[in-house]
Parts: sequence; structure tokens; C-alpha cells
Amino acid sequence: MHRDPSVTAVKLRRGTVARIGSFARPYRKILAVFLVLIVFDATIGAANPLLYREIIDRGILGRDTSLIVVIAGVVAGLAVVGAGLSLAERWISARVGEGLIFDMRSKVFDHVQKMPLAFFTRTQTGALVSRLNNDVIGAQQAFTDVLSNVVSNVISVALVLAAMLVLSWQITLVSLAILPAFVFPARRVGRRLGALAREGYVLNADMNTTMAERFNVSGAMLVKLFGRRSIESERFDERAGRVRDIGVAQAVYGRLFLVALMLTAALATALVYGWGGFLAVHKALNVGTVVALVAYLNRLYGPLTALSNVQVDVMTALVSFDRVFEVLDLEPMIAEKPDARPIPRGPARVEVSHVDFGYPVAEEVSLASLESVAVLEKTPPNTVLHDIDFTVEPGAMVALVGPTGAGKTTIGSLIPRLYDVRRGAVRINGVDVRDATEASLRDAVGVVTQDAHLFHETIRSNLLYARPDATDDEMRAALAAAQVLDLVDALPEGLDTLVGERGYRLSGGEKQRIALARLLLKSPDVVVLDEATAHLDSESEAAVQRALEAALAGRTSIVIAHRLSTVRGADTILVIDRGRIVERGTHDELVVAGGVYEDLYRTQFAPDRPRSDDPAGTGAGEDRGAAGVSP
Repeated sequence: MHRDPSVTAVKLRRGTVARIGSFARPYRKILAVFLVLIVFDATIGAANPLLYREIIDRGILGRDTSLIVVIAGVVAGLAVVGAGLSLAERWISARVGEGLIFDMRSKVFDHVQKMPLAFFTRTQTGALVSRLNNDVIGAQQAFTDVLSNVVSNVISVALVLAAMLVLSWQITLVSLAILPAFVFPARRVGRRLGALAREGYVLNADMNTTMAERFNVSGAMLVKLFGRRSIESERFDERAGRVRDIGVAQAVYGRLFLVALMLTAALATALVYGWGGFLAVHKALNVGTVVALVAYLNRLYGPLTALSNVQVDVMTALVSFDRVFEVLDLEPMIAEKPDARPIPRGPARVEVSHVDFGYPVAEEVSLASLESVAVLEKTPPNTVLHDIDFTVEPGAMVALVGPTGAGKTTIGSLIPRLYDVRRGAVRINGVDVRDATEASLRDAVGVVTQDAHLFHETIRSNLLYARPDATDDEMRAALAAAQVLDLVDALPEGLDTLVGERGYRLSGGEKQRIALARLLLKSPDVVVLDEATAHLDSESEAAVQRALEAALAGRTSIVIAHRLSTVRGADTILVIDRGRIVERGTHDELVVAGGVYEDLYRTQFAPDRPRSDDPAGTGAGEDRGAAGVSP
């Protein structure tokens, strides 16, 4: 069963079966046809042994050649019809199954995209991808493999048993008496195979996670820098070795299962031929009846064995559905209101009005199974922003500076509504972002972070992500404004150059300028820059600063900065400390005021300059100014 250890003991929630019906509803007509075809197919299979009996008893023993030809023709015709039914069943099964996979994957993918950023900061990516792959496929099997097998096997067993009881109820009962000697050990083998399969799924998932983390550029670099290659290989070999051992055990148990089934069938066949042959010799049973009984045995044991494990098969499918529903039932914390209204475009006024904020707790945004934990942590809500209040006039720049962990990036994330405030409001042109349409908010606000993300696609594709209808001329103009057009033109494939995973084929400064070009192509009214030059060398920083001038020209901007040189010209500088605005003013005003900002300034630019409140130049408070100022 495709379940990770954190949910192996979870019972199905009420209403799961009813919800499965809602997914099957669009396919109910074709499913009805599917079931009818299965019934016809099982009936044909059950009719063939009776035809064999007639060929032997009335045709061969009765020396009626015309009857032999007719019945043989009927058998051949039924074989052709059976082949056609089998193809039709497979086509319908594939159509329903693949349709369900499409429906469920699309719904889960769309739902996951609606989740807040906090969901992705907690969720294990591999576990989430598993829901879109393993569990969706497991759910699909409920309507294809499980449904067809259960219905087909039930009908086959019913028809075969009825025919055998009519032909010889004594031999039938004796044949069935042998079956428990196989079924009960087989169920124990099945449980052992299930346990091995579950362990194999977990180990394979762990190996996939390890490979995903170690094979990306950042992971591979970390392994090399710390010289952990041999240790990583040993850990991987340990898991891979266990998977190997599980594979061997599964092969042995599987063969044991098959051998036991074949042995049981062979013993039953020997019994029927022995007892039936004895009765035929003494004229108590027809030869054709003996042959028909043996043929029916071959059609009885397989379906009966499958039905003995039907509960496991059905539960596997139901659990897969339940795991998919678990994701779909997690309501997004941030959603567009039914009466949402668009933000007016044009010069934007941003108001952050008396905002308090605390990050969502685990129960609000996550699932234990997606974090690979037994239960979600019970951390109480913690307020990280307190009464944040400021306004940015159209075309103005406000800079946020302060120590690490002060709350600067958190404030920046509230503007594009990556999180919702707990108290207060964030407004753009008078519209609370919680009341705005999602499309208008995304159009109005553009964000560039210190680690600009590029998809493993071409430069063109990454630019078109901002504006799918942009022309080549518009993209080139944006690249030129971002100070990166010469670089793109120098590449052999130009705009069609692949940037590599997360853009690692480009330098940090080049990535930032591509990201700025993408922002310019989007042309937002409000720009949020989150330490866009924090990790760049002097040359790259200068190029990015020139690009920023184009990006910010005429736009309302909120700049989160580590290097104070980038914000000295800001209209207002807000100093954030421990989630509060502790100082505000221009650069010159704050330097003279002698507070946190002056400490930051002295640390970066004038370490030997005495504080304004230390005229003697003794450097009192030096430690306070130097400690923890890197945002």
C-alpha cells in the first residue's frame, strides 16, 4: 500500500466512498458499458468447458462429425468475440483510468498552487509529488484494475461454481476442500509481501529525496566543499542494498506463491482426473464432463485466490483516494473573495496601516504526512510584527533596514499578499489587498529577491513568464534596461539559451539582471526589492544598481537593504528592530539622530567615527553597533 509510515495507522475518513463517486460520475455511462462487457466476457469463459464436453460426448464419442465442426466453429467464434471484448475492456479501462488521473492531478495541482507560501516552507516536496504520482495512480486503479478484477472474478467464480455443481457436486466440493490448504498460507505470504512492498516504497522515496537534494547544484556543491562524497555513497549504498534484499525476498515469495498455486491446481486436477476417470470407466460420469470439470478448475482457483485478497486491494485504492482528498481538504489560508475588486492601475500609493503579524502555525497550513512526521508541532502563534504603520506615496521610495531577523522581509512579503496580516491592513491605491482580485494584485506588484529564481528553461521562457504575449523587441528592450542585453546577445543561442537549474549557468549578477528584466517586462506599479544586491561583487552590484534605476523610475518602491549605500537616496528610511519601527527619516536625519541607523552606518562606512552622543570619541557602545547588523 502506497503509504508512508506517518499514516499507516490512519483509518479512512467518513464520506471517502461518496466522494469517490463524485469523481466517477462523469464516467458512469462508460463504466456501465465496461461492466456489461466484463459480464459477457466472463460468461463466454464459463461457456467454453461446456462446449468441450459436447464435442467429446456427443461429437467424438457419438461419431457426429458435423456436430464437431459446428461446435468447434462456435468455440472459434466465441474466441474471436472474447478477444474483441478484451480489447474493448482495455480501451475503456485505459480511457477511464487515464481520465481519472488527468482529473485528479489537475485538481490537486491547481489546489496546491492556491496554498500560501507557508505551506511550501513546511512541506516536503517529495511527499507532495508522491500525492500527484503514486496516490493518484493508486486511486485510478480503483476504477480499472480493482474494479474490473473484482467484478470479473466474482462473476467468473459464480458461473464456474454453478456449472461445476451441476456437472458433479461431489467432485466440486472435494476440489474446494483442497483450496484452504493454499489460501491461508497464501494470505500470510501476501501480508509479508505487502510489508516488504511498503518498506521498499519508503526506502525508494528516501533515495529519491537524497538524489534530488544531492544532485541539484547547491547540494552537489555542499557535498564537494565538505568532502562528504564517501559518506553519502555509504548511506546511499546502505539503502540501495536493503532495496536489493527486498527485491530478492519479493521474488522468492512471489515464486513461492505461484508454485503453491500451481501445486494446488495440479493436485486438484489429479483428483478430478483420478476420481472422475474412475467414475467414467464405470459409466457413472461422462468423459466430456471430466474434461469440463478440469477446465473449470483452471478457471476457479485463480479468481478465488484473487478474491481472498480483495480487501487489501480495495483498501489500497481507498487509502490512495483518501490521501488525495486529504490534500484537497486543506483549505488555502489566502483566497480571493467572491466580491473581490481590482486594484486601479497607475501611480500607486501603498499604505501599511497598524499591522500586526505572526506566521501561521503548522495546523493552519500543513499536513503531518506531507512533513513526514507523526503529528504536527504544537508551537503557539508568535507575533513577529507589532503596529507597523507607514505610507509610501506614488513614485516614492521607502527603504527598510535593520538587524537580521528584525522583520524586514516579512513586511515586504505582506505587500504582494504572500501572507495575510493578523491585524491592521495593507492597501494599494485604497484597496485592501485582502479585498483585491488576485490578477490585479499580481499585475500591480513586482518582487525581486536576493536569490532570484530562474526556471530550467530558456531566457526567453523565463522572460515570457512575466508577460506571455511580449514580443522579441519588448524583451530586448527590457534586457537593455536591465543592463544585460549585451550578455544575452553574446550567447550562442541568444534568447533561446538554457539557463540551467535555478539559473546556475549564469553568475549571480547576471541572474539578478535577468530577473530585473523580467520585472520590467511585467511593468508593475509597485516594486519590492528584497536585498537584490546583497551577495554581489562590486562590479555586479554596479551593473544591478544601474538596472535598478530603470526598474524603479516612476514606480512606488519598497527596498529592503543590507548595504546602506543602496538606500541613501530613499525618500524615507524605516529602521526595523524586533518587529517594530524604531526610527524613521532620511539618511541625513537618521545619521544625526544617533540611534540604530547610525550604528549600522558607522559599522559599514565609518567604523572610527565617534557616535553623536559620544563627543569624547571613546567609542562607547561600539559592541552594540557591531553586533548582529547583517540583515
